[in-house]
Amino acid sequence: MEYVDTIKDDNNDNCCNSSPSECLEVTSNAKPSEHSATDAKEATMECENNVNNLQDTDETTLQEPSRESIDFTVIYNKQKISVNFPLDGTVAELKTHLQKIISVPQAMQKVMFKGLAKDDQTLKSLGVTKGAKVMIVGSKLDDVLAVSIPTKQDLIDEAVSSVNKEPLSQQKVHRKVLDKGIPEDVMPGILDSKEPLPEFPLAGMLNKSGGKVRLTFKLEQDQLWIGTKERTDKIPMNSIKGVHSEPIHDHPEYHIMAIQLGTTEASRYWIYWVPAQYISAIKDAILGKWCYF
Repeated sequence: MEYVDTIKDDNNDNCCNSSPSECLEVTSNAKPSEHSATDAKEATMECENNVNNLQDTDETTLQEPSRESIDFTVIYNKQKISVNFPLDGTVAELKTHLQKIISVPQAMQKVMFKGLAKDDQTLKSLGVTKGAKVMIVGSKLDDVLAVSIPTKQDLIDEAVSSVNKEPLSQQKVHRKVLDKGIPEDVMPGILDSKEPLPEFPLAGMLNKSGGKVRLTFKLEQDQLWIGTKERTDKIPMNSIKGVHSEPIHDHPEYHIMAIQLGTTEASRYWIYWVPAQYISAIKDAILGKWCYF
């Protein structure tokens, strides 16, 4: 083996000091070892891989150009928020981005820039430029539920009643509102009847705090408007998780109704003295004909 190695080294030295033709002749005459052939093959494969990687990198660079972003100001509830966002980003993507910042669910946001912006529009198509002001309108879920937040004792009473399977209208937490009696301006309730929603708001009902509440169904906008003396919250129908109702045991022509705005029992918006003839139509409008319970 040592003699073979010496000949190999000598041939390599001669190749370096000879003309190219002589080098080829010496190389061809020299008997290569199996190890040298393997090294050459591996070197060739490595070279090819490097070339392929470079080509892939070039193709990726061409296919994924960097997105141009702009700085502008979002105005929400008298707050000014500096935002950097891609110019080709859509309004829907902007809503998702802002949801984490302003705590308003994407479905409850409206983006205003020279009018109401549509979800599929891009900032570029809207004409948003550097330093522009974009207004966001929308209610936080907590604000909507604020008028219906149960106290700690209410939650305890409700839990006890649920375990005992007590009807809603007999539970202590709801009797606080029901014991005040039927509101004078409530719409007449009709037992064993199903009617379509009227063209005017359902009014005269009460919320959990005992305040007057009205429901307006904006079907063309796919929204439910919950109005009180202080405010009107515009809730997208697709953000409502469910609708539950039960007849009031001593006045079955009226129902207690819960609109599920979140995922927990605490996120139910309770409405009292809902006319029984509209219950089915309300559930149909909000959830679809076969989705309510």
